[in-house]
Amino acid sequence: MELDSTMLARILTSVTLGFHIIFASMGVGIPLVISIAEFIGIRKKDKAYLLMARRWTRGFTVTVAVGVVTGTCIGLQLSLLWPSFMKLAGEVIALPLFLETFMFFFEAIFLGIYIYTWDRFKNPYLHWLISIPVIIGSTGSAFFIMTVNAFMNTPQGFTLVDGVLRDIQPMVAMFNPATPSKVGHMVFASYATSAYVMAAIAALSILKGKTHSYHKKALNLSLTLAFIFSMGTAVWGDIAGKFLAEYQPVKLAAAEWHFETTDKAEFVFGGILDKEKQEVKYAIKVPYALSILATNSPNGVVVGLNDIPRDEWPPLFIHYLFDSMAAIGGYMALVPVLYFLIVKVRKRMPPKWILWASALGAPLGFLAIEFGWMFAEIGRQPWILNGYLRTMHAATTANNVGEMLILFCLLYAFLGTVCALVLKRMFKDKPVELELEK
Repeated sequence: MELDSTMLARILTSVTLGFHIIFASMGVGIPLVISIAEFIGIRKKDKAYLLMARRWTRGFTVTVAVGVVTGTCIGLQLSLLWPSFMKLAGEVIALPLFLETFMFFFEAIFLGIYIYTWDRFKNPYLHWLISIPVIIGSTGSAFFIMTVNAFMNTPQGFTLVDGVLRDIQPMVAMFNPATPSKVGHMVFASYATSAYVMAAIAALSILKGKTHSYHKKALNLSLTLAFIFSMGTAVWGDIAGKFLAEYQPVKLAAAEWHFETTDKAEFVFGGILDKEKQEVKYAIKVPYALSILATNSPNGVVVGLNDIPRDEWPPLFIHYLFDSMAAIGGYMALVPVLYFLIVKVRKRMPPKWILWASALGAPLGFLAIEFGWMFAEIGRQPWILNGYLRTMHAATTANNVGEMLILFCLLYAFLGTVCALVLKRMFKDKPVELELEK
């Protein structure tokens, strides 16, 4: 790997996106979890659920602040690191970028109102209703930014004339074939991971010996939501697989180390690739599964890599990214099932291993999102704008990208440390029991 300006620009963009997506995914999912907790608290007249909403909102505001900084960094880097891409496609993606910013401000305004109007209404449902615009703003923000990424995968809504985009139709570009699978998969993954963040907090509290019913209720609620959203992520993962088979067969073939175009294609999980012989060793192979994923039929034909020019192959290590993402998704759906089988069916207290498994779901959820994002971006290579502009032709030619990479890494380390310390101090010496009394 040569560390030229293109590779350094890719690394810097990857570091920024990788750090930002942690806070962005919580920004999408946590408002929904908060709203559900408050609604249940009002409905059941249960102060524990109302306190969940209050405490989770306090922590959420800190992550929003960090997300704003890292989101601003992404906006700057698009123009500074990828000038040729922005020159070519800037007019097409300007609308969703503007709408994404608008939705963020929409969310921020109602989040401020939501925070400062606790106990201001005689009818508590009026306060809960303010959470709805926050959810719309956060999810809407994710929708519009994901349409930009979708456009990069299946560009449309323009005519290319002498290297210049003409007859631009922003709405057509925004609602391209990749939009449904990209948006749905990312939004549900953010919801599921956010639910697991709350589950992890509750599970770790119980493991520390805290016995108040608040923590058990928080764990029950968050794991219920985690299961629902994990299943939604899996359903959209199936939709995404069919999208790849139709529009980006090279990415699907690389993800599955599928070299020969054939029907009855098998799903390959794990293994080691002998690239010269195009043989996979030590893998788990599921007959017909890849054909079913791609076409809904065990006899469906799946395009192989050998039918695609070799210079358009993405790096074949994306197979491990795809497998890791799928394995973690299965884990996130399984843990709530095991938990409720133990607690609800067998009427037992949750053992330590299931509490640790619940806590582990949060970091694994973020890891799955990171793997999924890497798979989406690396799997599109060598294109930044699929079929139109290669990554190597879109990057900056500046010679100081390496220094900027170091500076931004230091910035993200600082932000991450400060965020962790602020969150720790925010809840230190403020036990649930004391807050419930107040």
